[in-house]
Amino acid sequence: MKNKITFILIGTIALLQSCSKQDYYNVPKDANGNVIITTVASTTNTGITTLDNSFTVNAVLPNAKAGDVMIVELLAQQVPAGGGATQMLPISGSQQSVAVSADFKVSATYTRSQAMMTKAGDVVAVTFAGKTDAALIKAITMTAATSVAGPKYNGNKVTLIRSAGTAYFDVAVSPKAAAYTDIVVVKSKNGANEAWQTLAGPYIGAASKVYISGNDFAAGKDTMYYMFISSVGTFTDTIRQTVVANAPYFQLTKSGTMTLGASSGGLNTLINGTVAADNAMGIMAIDGGSLTIHAGSVWAAVAGNTLNFVPTTAAVYNANNSDAALAAYAAGTSQVTVDPNAKTSIYVFQIVTGGTTYYGMLKTGSLVPGVSVTYEYKIGNMYAQFAVLK
Repeated sequence: MKNKITFILIGTIALLQSCSKQDYYNVPKDANGNVIITTVASTTNTGITTLDNSFTVNAVLPNAKAGDVMIVELLAQQVPAGGGATQMLPISGSQQSVAVSADFKVSATYTRSQAMMTKAGDVVAVTFAGKTDAALIKAITMTAATSVAGPKYNGNKVTLIRSAGTAYFDVAVSPKAAAYTDIVVVKSKNGANEAWQTLAGPYIGAASKVYISGNDFAAGKDTMYYMFISSVGTFTDTIRQTVVANAPYFQLTKSGTMTLGASSGGLNTLINGTVAADNAMGIMAIDGGSLTIHAGSVWAAVAGNTLNFVPTTAAVYNANNSDAALAAYAAGTSQVTVDPNAKTSIYVFQIVTGGTTYYGMLKTGSLVPGVSVTYEYKIGNMYAQFAVLK
């Protein structure tokens, strides 16, 4: 038994000695013999737009060594040679051999032709492969260089209405290769079957405003078509927009409850904010134990501030045509109070404050006698007022 134990021990020692000589793991070390802890590969790319001719892909390969050769290749959705469903396949002729630099980086540049990219939405993947490391860019997507936002007024998106007010489109052109300095050609037509007309402009550079008014629309034609065309060399970007001009209307509808003797006895009608009846922001108010709506006393004491009402009908309120509402106001007899108990509880109102005139329509709702009244109102028929109205 003793001999067997000795034999096993000797064999074990020999095995351990033999294992200690085997280089099972090729762990990278620095000049001092210290193990180098590496990270995973990372990638970046410059991107490509419809006005760019090429893009560059970059990889950092921390497990490679300077001089190592990497094969870079593009892949795209293609139909296999034998037919069938499209799948991600290498693009013929897209392989490049690149050497890893001293800082573990590699780069490769491809033209849109090499990448088979022709329009916004086209996608390619990129692989970096070598004996010592690898990396992948899952998707590079060609994007439109030109974007159009609007119609807007004072930076906010608005619904276009048939009025003298002027809104605008924000046009931006942003190629990846360089800032855009050429012109943007803008064309329009009022009706699908009309001829395109080039707008005078000029619209130059990376950012432009293209103005549009409800007065641009011919009578009986409520649709305007636009084309925004930018170009770099032989590449052209065309963005199309369709705009419908609406009959003038109050664009904001607000509602709430006014309560007697509470912090909500007054109403700032410009922002639908309830305040105390005697607050300086209380344009409309109920107080003195009555639900009769009138101008807030403190607000009305400011020179130039006025509030008036003209009774109208449910049909006018529901149609929400601001031109018709203003015509009803002009044709009616104004009053300075609204009795929510009265048979007529719908009014066109006029607010004059800070030198600006606002029109709207007020409809009173359910009430608790001696306590509160609910309301709904429409306001905001002019672009210029949207910097104030909320």
